[in-house]
Amino acid sequence: MMTKSSPHLAWLGLGGNIGDVQANMAVALQLLSAGEAVEILAVSPIYKTPPWGNVDQDWFLNAAAKISTTLSPELLLDACLSAEKALKRKRIVRWGPRSIDVDLLIYEGVERADDRLTLPHPRMHERAFVLKPLADISPELLIYRKSVSDWLGKCDISEIKLHPAESNWYLSRNER
Repeated sequence: MMTKSSPHLAWLGLGGNIGDVQANMAVALQLLSAGEAVEILAVSPIYKTPPWGNVDQDWFLNAAAKISTTLSPELLLDACLSAEKALKRKRIVRWGPRSIDVDLLIYEGVERADDRLTLPHPRMHERAFVLKPLADISPELLIYRKSVSDWLGKCDISEIKLHPAESNWYLSRNER
């Protein structure tokens, strides 16, 4: 018999730059929270951000979510990848255009690096497009013993713009 694990906090990064990204991010969160294993605790506003890595592409929309989950880090990663697949995410070019991206950024109490999963997410502490929305929902969250706010203070956020969206943009129309 399988026992249910106690809930853990985790933080997700969401984004994309192809199609209706806001709708894709909302559906991804709805898919993740459809069962009992994931509860959405907080979701940031959406930001329009310049591309990172491969800069010859459209700007992105990015957001972050704080969740409570009974899933292990591996099963939560699987759930994130399943949500991307359901939304027809295609992985063609690293750091390239995408309809949806759901990254497991931090899983409470877990630091690790292996072939499948690195926690905290690699280089997140250097990326303003991750830190800005994350600071809205968890400014004191620690990444490598520094707060999200401290890391954000070292980044250039001059080009990041708030995207117009309702504060509950991630809920289905029936839940708003």
